[in-house]
Amino acid sequence: MSLEQYLPVILFILVGAVVGIAPQLLGFLLGPRRPDEAKNSPYECGFEAFENARMKFDVRYYLVAILFILFDLEIAFLFPWAVSLREVGPAGFWAMMVFLGILVVGFAYEWKKGALDWE
Repeated sequence: MSLEQYLPVILFILVGAVVGIAPQLLGFLLGPRRPDEAKNSPYECGFEAFENARMKFDVRYYLVAILFILFDLEIAFLFPWAVSLREVGPAGFWAMMVFLGILVVGFAYEWKKGALDWE
């Protein structure tokens, strides 16, 4: 193997590093440095911090995050399936319908339990 075969990979890594590092470096070097109390204060969710960082959060935050990940992964599985639908044939179609059916049943259960209601 010659080094010429690695040239595209090395170029890709270098361009990626430049694209990732250059904006941060430019922002650090050219950005304004006018700190004040508001900029240096901790910020979370649009309101002032009122308790310490170890306070207990409502379980609904975690439930919404888990539901988001669940349905986000569902879409991630649907794209490749839709692209290769002709190749997978009827067996692949019905396997995905079973998968979607299970997810719809889970979604209906969460909806009925009120997990999607935010108060």
